[in-house]
Amino acid sequence: MDKPPTWVVGAGGLLGGHVADGFRRHGHPVLTSTVPWHDRERSVLALRADAETLLDRARGGPWNIAWCAGTGVMATAEAELAAEESMFADFTGDLASAVSRRKDAAHGAFFFASSAGGVYAGSPDRPPFDEGSTPRALAPYGMAKLAMERHARNFASATSTAVLIGRIANLYGPGQDLTKQQGLVSQMCRSVLTGQPLSIYVSLDTLRDYVFADDCANMVVAGLSGVRIPARDGGTVVTKILASGRATTIGSLLSEGNRVLKRRPRVMVKAQAASSVQARDLRLRSVIWPDLDRCARTSLAVGIARTAEDVSMQLRSAKRRQV
Repeated sequence: MDKPPTWVVGAGGLLGGHVADGFRRHGHPVLTSTVPWHDRERSVLALRADAETLLDRARGGPWNIAWCAGTGVMATAEAELAAEESMFADFTGDLASAVSRRKDAAHGAFFFASSAGGVYAGSPDRPPFDEGSTPRALAPYGMAKLAMERHARNFASATSTAVLIGRIANLYGPGQDLTKQQGLVSQMCRSVLTGQPLSIYVSLDTLRDYVFADDCANMVVAGLSGVRIPARDGGTVVTKILASGRATTIGSLLSEGNRVLKRRPRVMVKAQAASSVQARDLRLRSVIWPDLDRCARTSLAVGIARTAEDVSMQLRSAKRRQV
């Protein structure tokens, strides 16, 4: 039986690249996009055209969309995040119109990549946070993610499309964009390899859950298959935390990096305004679809080693380009 065509939006990023590879490994025809994100009007048109291409490929049968795009981080300006959220609202609205017009609503499955750290940072509940915990954002980044989750739910309600919302822990692994000051594991590896200091803006006892990108991608692939059930009135929406289930302090992460890489980075702990919207304890656990959690099998030591190999390769490639 042919596997549903799958469109991965944001396939050039850390999560999207691994998700695209995961679907290919499972035999899905994978579509990716070249979206001019800096130009809102052209982006909307490009996404609209790619949605039509996906539905054409599906020929009235099942299809998948994995929305893994997003340039925002905790420190991103509110106006930029608002523009990203607005574009996603336009996209889901356009997609709802296309799906309803073609009467393909019962055959689709849609994944949206949200942020566990963003949406639970201000939760009044005690950690570890699970899917029943009260989401409450402290920063515009988390607020934007919660707004985009609502757009995904509205899309499900309008079309009866099955939707999986993945609240993702701290993602790391090969493929992280080193030009962005994000991804503590990648930045730690870069610091060790280059000798440049590693800037950290929160306390070293801050607890985070680090999930390896390939493990997370496998959860997404399995989750999109599981969420596609016979459509009900109002659609089907599943919200799941995608995490390793193992909490690690930043200090312990640095120690593990030292053990694996045989060298400790030069750490500079700095105060930053964004630190005030960072929760100290963001332990996570999932109580929804626990079978998917078996995908989180990569140990932190193995994940750091594989990330370091990729960072080293990126640094060598950049050096060759400069020659």
